[in-house]
Amino acid sequence: MAEARSTAARGARGEERAAEYLRGRGWDILARNVRSRRGEIDLVAGRDGLLAFVEVKAWDALGPADLEFAIGPGKRRRILQTARFFLSRRPDLAGRRTRFDVVLLGGDPPIVRHLEDAFTE
Repeated sequence: MAEARSTAARGARGEERAAEYLRGRGWDILARNVRSRRGEIDLVAGRDGLLAFVEVKAWDALGPADLEFAIGPGKRRRILQTARFFLSRRPDLAGRRTRFDVVLLGGDPPIVRHLEDAFTE
């Protein structure tokens, strides 16, 4: 049980670091931990009429190069389905361009790597 709590806490810290990083680059964080029965999206960010659905990956044991490969086809499909769910519930965001980003957190010293438009529908 302690391991689950530490994993959840590490994930929450990673998501907060990613949110701070994005805010520092002019993004507004519109939603966190968007859940549907299909999946979850860590962050939804907006800037200049663009919506970014952001997956955050933070693992101490892996380096940034390894993290890039952590989002396989199944995970991408679940993110896409959850993004559609989110947009169906937020008509105020209709008409915005969308993209799917990944923020990678890892390394020693810690680094943040933002992969813009990391995958498409």
